[in-house]
Amino acid sequence: MPLVVGVDSSTSACKVQVRDVDTGTVVSSARAPHPATTPPRSEQRPRDWEEAFHLACAEAQVGTTHRPVALAVGAQQHGLVVLDRQGDVLRPAKLWNDTESAQDTEELLAELPGGRAAWAEACGSVPLPAFTVTKLRWLRRCEPETLRRTAAVMLPHDWLTFRLTGQRVTDRGDASGTGYWSPAQSRYRVDLLEDLVDAGVDWEGALPEVLSPREAAGTWVGTGALVGPGTGDNMAAALGLGLRPGDLALSFGTSGTAFTVSEQPSADPNGIVAGFADATGRFLPLVCTLNATKVTGAVRRLLGVDQERFDQLALEAPAGASGLVLVPHFDGERTPNRPGATGTLTGLRSDVTAAQLARAAVEGVVCNLLEGADALGGESREGRVLLIGGAARSAAYRRVVADLTGRPVLVPSEGELVAAGAAVQAAAAHLGCDFAQVSEAWGLGVGEFVEPDHGVDRSAIRAAYADAARSAAA
Repeated sequence: MPLVVGVDSSTSACKVQVRDVDTGTVVSSARAPHPATTPPRSEQRPRDWEEAFHLACAEAQVGTTHRPVALAVGAQQHGLVVLDRQGDVLRPAKLWNDTESAQDTEELLAELPGGRAAWAEACGSVPLPAFTVTKLRWLRRCEPETLRRTAAVMLPHDWLTFRLTGQRVTDRGDASGTGYWSPAQSRYRVDLLEDLVDAGVDWEGALPEVLSPREAAGTWVGTGALVGPGTGDNMAAALGLGLRPGDLALSFGTSGTAFTVSEQPSADPNGIVAGFADATGRFLPLVCTLNATKVTGAVRRLLGVDQERFDQLALEAPAGASGLVLVPHFDGERTPNRPGATGTLTGLRSDVTAAQLARAAVEGVVCNLLEGADALGGESREGRVLLIGGAARSAAYRRVVADLTGRPVLVPSEGELVAAGAAVQAAAAHLGCDFAQVSEAWGLGVGEFVEPDHGVDRSAIRAAYADAARSAAA
């Protein structure tokens, strides 16, 4: 029974899945934690990722009982790893949620002629502090000696692949989140790095080769297992879902994301949609919000109830929460861009109930993400709606997402989507077949459907939310 390994190296932990290459059956899995981080400075030592990977592999009996034929790494996007000429890490890696480059982001937006629109045209996205290019600019400002010694620039998944194979490579999906690789042109924009970061760095020599979707990065040293190109976590999750053009994935965790698969690259000059590439050769336009389940968690704590009772309360209230509307910009917001915002509650009456407040909290979080998802365009309105993230386990979120989209909502059975997607990539690289063939053979993208209540006036609920959000921003 040939086996493949999918790796999810996230901000919080490394998770591995061992799967049968033919059926996708999970035969073993394990996880090992990463050190916690605290923004605005959010950094980790790459060696800690490697140690967690080996600990998780040992627990899952990878290399002993289970000897894989292939492996691939999915990891947190956007981070910055810099190496010297000997291949040694020069400083802790800056992660996606490190915001110390906020000043540098504003300078980059101002210094490229054409501003936001020019960035979107060049790289498919308007840079945010998460993007790698802003962290390189921070390095020039704050640690110029480190930048002077930099001989290689990598993303987190690139570095783990490098440690496995000795090869400095990446994939188009993760590269598209750097702010210096063009999804539309499939090439690095070295000119941006030379003009806006530092002309003295050999960027051509520092950047990893971008592999094609099923191209092998090399072999895992000491095991002979083929190593796939790897990818970013959102791209791996799309593989784990078996996401197809026209599908819309809605993820509600601490933050929220909405993404779809497209045949054409996107470039949103407003910066709402990040125009990423995916891991298959297509594109992955994505919208991110900062406020999701942490909002409903805060309201749940105010009400003094556990998650089960909170869901019951939210489902007891009528759709629309009897006119109560919560704008969930509790800790600022990224989409829309309101970094200094706080939450607002409108429509309060003296007879307000706990159930109405619970319902308004869930509807506010869902409406907020759907406002951003609208910017993804028509391609996201033709296929399935898939609900993922921690909120996929919530009966209240399931009901509200179905009612406010007006479409059947699929809650996938697979929980570890990034590791599953990395395993799909490993299998496709080993077998030399299409990703869709692996997904179908493995039965990915299946689960429980939630049908919408067509008696709900979703247009009125969303209009009321939009009005409240505009008033809050005024």
